[in-house]
This record gives sequence, C-alpha cells and structure tokens, in this order.
Amino acid sequence: MDYAAWKLFIDAAELGSLSKVAVAYGTSQPHISRQIVELEQYCGGRLFQRTGRGVVLTELGARIAPRVRTWLASTEQLSSDIRSTAGEPIGVVRLGILPSTAHPLVSTLYHRLRERYPLVQLQVREGQGALLETWLEQGSVDLAILFRNSPTPRNGDEYLVEAATYLVGAEGDPLTKDSTVEFSRLDGIPLVSFCRPNSWRDRLEQVAGEHRISLNFAAEADSLSLQGHMVADGGIYALLGPYAIANLQKECRLQASMVVEPAVPRFIALAMSPHGELTLACRTVMQLTREIARSRNLSSEFQQGVSAAFVRSI
Repeated sequence: MDYAAWKLFIDAAELGSLSKVAVAYGTSQPHISRQIVELEQYCGGRLFQRTGRGVVLTELGARIAPRVRTWLASTEQLSSDIRSTAGEPIGVVRLGILPSTAHPLVSTLYHRLRERYPLVQLQVREGQGALLETWLEQGSVDLAILFRNSPTPRNGDEYLVEAATYLVGAEGDPLTKDSTVEFSRLDGIPLVSFCRPNSWRDRLEQVAGEHRISLNFAAEADSLSLQGHMVADGGIYALLGPYAIANLQKECRLQASMVVEPAVPRFIALAMSPHGELTLACRTVMQLTREIARSRNLSSEFQQGVSAAFVRSI
C-alpha cells in the first residue's frame, strides 16, 4: 500500500477536480492524472469518472473510499502514537459541525486545545445534518456535533445539551411579540426550512400531524444567513434554535418566541464515525467538548434557551 498514492486518491475524491489537486500539490494536472491512472491500473478498474466539471467516484471508487480513509487515518495515528510514548495526545481530529455550533462551542474548543494539547490538530468541516451523517458514514470525519430529535441517544451518540425551538419573525411581527407561541399558531403560516433530506423537518411534520396542524414550507434554503434575511424582510418565518438565532443577530433584525404546547426540543449530540479507531486525540477532543458544553454559561444558554429579552433584542 502506497500511502502517498491513496492520499492523492482521497484528495481528488474530496476536491472533485484533478486541477485543484495539482494546485494543492504544487504540480501539473497531467502529472496528477498519470498517478491516478497508475493507481487505477493497480486496482484493476476505474476509480474516477471524468466529467466536464471535474471527476466523480465510480462505483468501485465509492465502495473503497471509506476503507481507504480509515486506513489513512490509522496510518497517520500510528505515526503519532509512536511519537506519543509519554501518553501525550498527538494527531489530527476531523470534526464535522453545524454552522450554528461554530461559535462559541467550537471556537472555545479550538482555543482550549491550543492551550492544553498543542500537538492535537483540529480540522473542522461545516455542513447541514444530512451531509454530516454522510461524512460520518464515509469516515470523512472522526466526530460530528449535530442535532438529534429523539430524546433517547442511539448508535453511541452522546447528548450534550437540550435546545428549545423558536418561531422567528421580523422585528415588530405580531405573531412573535410574546415570549412563547403555541404550536397550533404555526398552522398554515409560511415557513422557510432547510432543504430535504432533513430529519428536523421530518420531526416537525410528525408533530404537526399528531396535532392536526398543517405546516406550510413555502421556501427552502440551506444557508442560515439567507433564512435570516428572508425572515427579516417579513412575510415568512423560520423555526430555529437559540444558537442559530444568536448567530444571526449581527446580520438581521429579528424577534422570536419559544414554541410551546407542545415544546419541540432538539438535542445537541456528539456522534462518532463507525469507521476507524477512537484515538487518544479523539478522546481528548470528546472530553473537552463535553467540558465546554456542560460549562455553566453554555449549558444555561442551551438548556434554558435564549431569554425572551435577549431574543427580542436581536
């Protein structure tokens, strides 16, 4: 097994372009192409399908990519473990996150790692829930911080905190003027939601069906910033958690009411990839993440939600 060749394979799969790989490696595109062809000859089949926009994995390439990622990560960690005879965490930890958890949770994690464990390198990738699930399954990330809807953790997930759901409207909107709003008031109002597939949207529709409420998803947008601006312009609402709302406060003038009767909480979970080993560096990142999430300030913000005064001041 040639580490450099398989690392090139994974980089090409993630960048989707041999030209981009060539730029990253400081070489020419034909040189990268020759190396890919040599690897394909070794495998006895095509690993990439060439398209007008770059390259995509073939069925063979997609089938072996998770195992190659696992092997690369294991090889890198072995190198780190050899250097880590004193038990000092060393190595790269790949973390997938939701945009709404980037600050202050992950930014705090980065600074604490730098202070306490400078030999641990954190690689953060941002995406929505379905994409994070794909990365975990493929082994593209070691850990992910994402939302779960079930009150019971599954598949080894660890719940960090609970977050309330808010109906977010434009500043001055009458429907969101009070600190709480009943779920039944969502009946028929225009909502902007993240694009499907989206387990959160599925959960909302399940609750709506149980209470004979019709949810009107009038628009879809995976960009949290775009959702905020659409809501701020008036005439449409969003259902968001406290961190998402807090991240929009610098861009938009909004107000929000906590959804009640029934409340529809979500849980911030720390999930692990089913591929690869739980290295010392990964365990260190997990421990620090728990520590930060359960610290006094962050726990209060998640578990009690953003106070009505704070939300309506956005």
